[in-house]
Amino acid sequence: MSTTHQHIPKENKEKSAHILAIRLSAMGDVAMTVPVIRTFMAMYPNCRITFLTRPFFAPMFKGIPNVEIYEANINGEHNGVMGLGRLARELRNHEIEMVADLHNVLRSNVLKSVFYFFGIPVKQIDKGRAEKKKLTREDHKIFRELKSTHQRYADVFEELGFPIDFSNHIFPEKQQIPPKIHDIVAHSSKKWLGIAPFAQHNSKAYPADLMEEVLGKLNNQDNIQVFLLGGGNVETKKLQSWAQQFENCISVAGLLSFEEELALISNLDVMLSMDSGNGHMAAMYGIPVISIWGVTHPYAGFKPFKQPFENSLIPDLEKFPKIPTSVYGNKYPDGYEFAIRNISPNSVVKKINSVLN
Repeated sequence: MSTTHQHIPKENKEKSAHILAIRLSAMGDVAMTVPVIRTFMAMYPNCRITFLTRPFFAPMFKGIPNVEIYEANINGEHNGVMGLGRLARELRNHEIEMVADLHNVLRSNVLKSVFYFFGIPVKQIDKGRAEKKKLTREDHKIFRELKSTHQRYADVFEELGFPIDFSNHIFPEKQQIPPKIHDIVAHSSKKWLGIAPFAQHNSKAYPADLMEEVLGKLNNQDNIQVFLLGGGNVETKKLQSWAQQFENCISVAGLLSFEEELALISNLDVMLSMDSGNGHMAAMYGIPVISIWGVTHPYAGFKPFKQPFENSLIPDLEKFPKIPTSVYGNKYPDGYEFAIRNISPNSVVKKINSVLN
């Protein structure tokens, strides 16, 4: 899975700094920082990164040297302007030298103003809001591929004096298969397919009746072991019912810890996901990702890391010319909530088999 390093200039190896990187949420956005941080540490091995985020996300950074997770307790001691001031003082005392704000939201802007007061330089992500607005508007749409979110993150480090070249990225080795999974499918020679059928907004989640068709077609093949991924009570019940219905399916919802789930994902042969966090987590490990898009589109910059464009399944844009209707899938004109149904179960299964083979 790994590839050889390009030559790292001697001056890179000698540069050192203690950088605070900020990305508090959401899961997919934090997952997209991982290849950036991994490449940064490969290119600047004498640097340190303190990553301010939710402690739940810490397993994503496992194995990357010189990276420490710092908990942002934004519902407790770090809540509000006073709490954020306390957090900034803690981080100053942690000997932070510069800040890469990969989030650029109200909370990180409050932190920025305190860091400036302390004399600590801060660079922030340019989210490209104006060009995303042109891409998603109904009239006079400018339909072109925008800079990837990974590159937007990398640009922040470049502004701090640390350019990042993704040709230096090396994917990690597969992690040890969790015992709970190993015991179930220890001697299976089947290909391992992860399926994460849910998304934050219904407009970009593949409808349950169509996903059931996909699972039925896959169940008729004898070469694929399906792992169903998701969380939440309603989703978990749905995944468990599919696991009972189709003999080649195992629901891991509620079965594995987050760290164990990541270890399983690192051992997949393919991941099928929506425009959602699971696709980005699989891409962190170099797993081929097939992504299904509804009213969103890869051109907005959220295509999983180093994945070919042809692995993105998109509704017919002649039938649905207003796609993308929004960056996150939360806004769309009447009728567009069903655009994702334009992607047939047959085309999904065909893509899975072509990538597997």
